[in-house]
Amino acid sequence: MSEKAKNSTDRLGTAPIGRLLFEFALPCIFAEVVYSCYAIVDSAILGWFVGDYGLAVITLSIPVQNIMMAFGLLIGMGGNALAAIQLGKGQIDKVELTLGNSTMLMIVFSIALSIIGMIFIDPLLALIGTTPELWEHTKQFVSILIVFDICVTVGFGLYNFLRTAGKPNLALASSAFSVVMCIIFNLLFVGLLGFGIAGSALATVCGEATTAIPVIWYFTRAKGAAFHLRLKYLKLDLQDSLTILKLGLASFGMQVGSTVVNIVFNHVIAAYGASIAIGVSGCLAGIGVSNRVVWMILSVFIGITMGMQPIVGYNIGAQNWSRVLKALKISILSGMTIGLIVLVLIHLFSDPLLYLFGIGGDLEGFAKWALTLNMIFCPLVAFQIIGGSYFQSSGQPLKAALIELLRQVFLLTPFYLIFPLFAGVFHTNEVNMILAAVPASDFISCTITFFIVRYEVKKLKTWIAQADARDRRLAEEAAV
Repeated sequence: MSEKAKNSTDRLGTAPIGRLLFEFALPCIFAEVVYSCYAIVDSAILGWFVGDYGLAVITLSIPVQNIMMAFGLLIGMGGNALAAIQLGKGQIDKVELTLGNSTMLMIVFSIALSIIGMIFIDPLLALIGTTPELWEHTKQFVSILIVFDICVTVGFGLYNFLRTAGKPNLALASSAFSVVMCIIFNLLFVGLLGFGIAGSALATVCGEATTAIPVIWYFTRAKGAAFHLRLKYLKLDLQDSLTILKLGLASFGMQVGSTVVNIVFNHVIAAYGASIAIGVSGCLAGIGVSNRVVWMILSVFIGITMGMQPIVGYNIGAQNWSRVLKALKISILSGMTIGLIVLVLIHLFSDPLLYLFGIGGDLEGFAKWALTLNMIFCPLVAFQIIGGSYFQSSGQPLKAALIELLRQVFLLTPFYLIFPLFAGVFHTNEVNMILAAVPASDFISCTITFFIVRYEVKKLKTWIAQADARDRRLAEEAAV
């Protein structure tokens, strides 16, 4: 590792936490927001050129996309967390082994997922709640995503390592490049060539595949890289693989939980959506639009966690507990402040935002109501996301997985099934009760997360006090 690269990573243990978090999180936030903006542009293009059924297909396919992303996060975030801890200990050879091992895991997992997905494509469509009128369109869209999964997984997974390498700006550039290409491909395939749903899927995989270009170049060709992707480490190491998968469990759990939630949601909407004027397809389209906006907002919080992760991981490895605690506190405060600001902005500007998707009338009103309920506890959701990511970054995967699964699997999924049964009690329709499940699960899960994080803060303060006492004792012995 060059002296310049060493200095860029050593700063994780010496530079002011606030400045570091700003430097690392800002490009991550921009990258995540830019990527989420692509999702909005993608939906807008489909809304204008294809119609409401295109938006409904995207909503139905979300569980499949989440599963694909889950494996990228399992390996990418797990490998990145391990690499950050190893880097804090100065173990460069082990960092490069982790990078190579992670790359091989991504290739193997994505190929296996593509084969299994295509064999069971019809049962998969039934599982996610695809309605008969949307079956062929959804099958076309999902099949393309599954076949080209490797293009998405490798680029997305390796992208995470750029932050630990001290290159958050390159991470931003690679993400922005991918988004621009996705938009260009969408306009070409959907708008100009009229490929419809298939064009949108092709644009997604082609655009996201371009993420890998600058990432692979940096880790294989850049002379000043903090660590490299070397041919001798492109192999599967059992012990390293198990550690990577363990540390990535929280991110994987979050995506799998999201998949379970979306599958249940698709089925309950299919069961109750016909009870309101816009029908099942209208419900799927309206909530799909709302979710696109919500994901853009959540991407800000995810960007903060991505910026926090290498700082926490490095200082955990160096046993610099005071910097770990400070990074956690500043990250949470930043996320909750942004969440409060976003909540106000959404309230003021929801109408022009929803207009971008080409919807109107009853559907627009429904989407606005769904967005309001989704975002009502936005600051608390920021706290939970950052809290869960901290435990992943600090090598506590079980706590991280518990927090990530709490909201979606343990609360939101049963709420989706139970809440509609009480529609008569609250003198409303079942769809409104389904929407109300989101803020209810947000509030309860964030309350539980608060107590878990508070215990962790107390533990860190104890370690800080012990370290200070040890330093004073050593200073006194040296003076004698």
